[in-house]
Amino acid sequence: MNTINRRSVLLVGLGAAGTGVLAACGSNSSSSTPALVSPSGSQVAATEKKRAGTGKVHNLNLTAAPAMLDLGGGIMAKSWAYSGQAPGKEIRIGVGDTLAAELSNQLPNQTMTSIHWHGLALRSDMDGVPPVTQTAVRAGSNFTYRFITDHPGTYFFHPHVGIQLDRGLYAPLIVEDPKEPLSYDDEWVVVLDDWLDGVTGTPDEAFAELRQGMGAMDMGGSGESSSSSSGSHDMGDMGGMDMSGDGMESASPSPSMSSGDGMPMRFMLMGAESELLNGDAGDVKYPYHLINGKVPTDPAVYTGKPGKRVRLRITNAGGDTAYRVALGGHKLTITHTDGFPVEHQQVDALLIGMGERYDVLVTLDDGVFPLVALAEGKNASGMALVRTGSGSAPKATVRPKELDGMIMSAAQLRAADDVRFDSKKVDRVHRIELTGGMDKYNWAINGKRYDMQNPTANPLLIEEGQRVRLDFVNTTDMWHPMHLHGHTYQLGTTGPRKDTTIVLPKKTVSVIFDADNPGQWMLHCHNAYHGEAGMMALVAYEA
Repeated sequence: MNTINRRSVLLVGLGAAGTGVLAACGSNSSSSTPALVSPSGSQVAATEKKRAGTGKVHNLNLTAAPAMLDLGGGIMAKSWAYSGQAPGKEIRIGVGDTLAAELSNQLPNQTMTSIHWHGLALRSDMDGVPPVTQTAVRAGSNFTYRFITDHPGTYFFHPHVGIQLDRGLYAPLIVEDPKEPLSYDDEWVVVLDDWLDGVTGTPDEAFAELRQGMGAMDMGGSGESSSSSSGSHDMGDMGGMDMSGDGMESASPSPSMSSGDGMPMRFMLMGAESELLNGDAGDVKYPYHLINGKVPTDPAVYTGKPGKRVRLRITNAGGDTAYRVALGGHKLTITHTDGFPVEHQQVDALLIGMGERYDVLVTLDDGVFPLVALAEGKNASGMALVRTGSGSAPKATVRPKELDGMIMSAAQLRAADDVRFDSKKVDRVHRIELTGGMDKYNWAINGKRYDMQNPTANPLLIEEGQRVRLDFVNTTDMWHPMHLHGHTYQLGTTGPRKDTTIVLPKKTVSVIFDADNPGQWMLHCHNAYHGEAGMMALVAYEA
């Protein structure tokens, strides 16, 4: 039976309050906090009027409902999805067009839901974050999202309630540029995902187990609990990687590892170590890693012609996994990350955290080639195929040499000249200390777990027109992909424009952005389980 997590229960109550919740968001009950811009207030409406719209409206319906999904190779998963498929059907829209998407919630057990349009700088009341920007959509109810898409790029959408993202509720959203500067012959949209729902359990069950923390577990039957704060365990050299043929993770808990009450640990993955991620790579044990919804033994296939130049739009929709991505026998030229152009870089492979997107160009060779998404540090991978000629498909366990070649992440990229921020005095600085660990599973920002019952308490205040700097200070032993809603920031003074960035353990990453989209916006770790545990904060404009 599907469990209803704490946030869903809370949102039922908040939903019953109707517009009173959003009204409360317009001001803060604390006398020490200034009044905040309401997500549906006049400043938001004024900013929306300034967006250059074409007047063209794309109307569509999205039904969130239970679905039996075919992952390939005879593997079926009972999950939730948009209109019966995962990834959901791609939405493609022109820059400046208006999207009018009606969400119909047909989920079971009185489950609340929403849609967050990840990466888009849209109007605040359409951002899909209950209870901050809207009341959650009740089961059996509908809600229409309507907004102008004012920047081209590769985006995706997913719920922002509980850990629903780790089910099948996600789909790509492509905003096309009518003046596209890149030259290429075709596009292939690639969505990566780590999968457990309907196979080994549900994300809610996984979260319930993780919330016990490592401190509650018995290790090796000795009765001693782990004192590790991160969940990292040295497994030596991982170079001789052995992957099972179906993409299943082979790094797994010891059979003798159990919770404090003696129950076996079904979901916690031990020993996921990555040099690229400076330590612990993740903590959830996924039976499968998918590319475009398919397992490696029955992969998704792109069919093209030799010599053609193809644009790959790659999204990591996973819950707990960074992927190292390479196309066997090919070089990749990185052109964009998170929708914004970068100075082109040719690489063998790229590292992509949850919530990140990369656009790459590749000139296709003649034959059959594996597109491999190595689950970083987890001894498993996803695979799809590129077929341009005759030849047999490689084994599902193939590991192209490119995965160990020149690997690049966003920190090594530079923004293209036309999107790089001008030099300007910073008006406001916020220190975003990432805190917590696996021992108590107490992930938080600045030592405080985000309070869903008082969503506008302790906001990070900014004012319209300010240049803002966020200093992400990772005090934990694990990496975190930090996502800011409603804006893109720049890494340092010349780095790429992004909305999600990897912050490695014990490192600091500084980003700058212009406060040009008034409202209330979430800032959170895009590890679905860390965010739900409390590693979230509210960035709010002062009225």
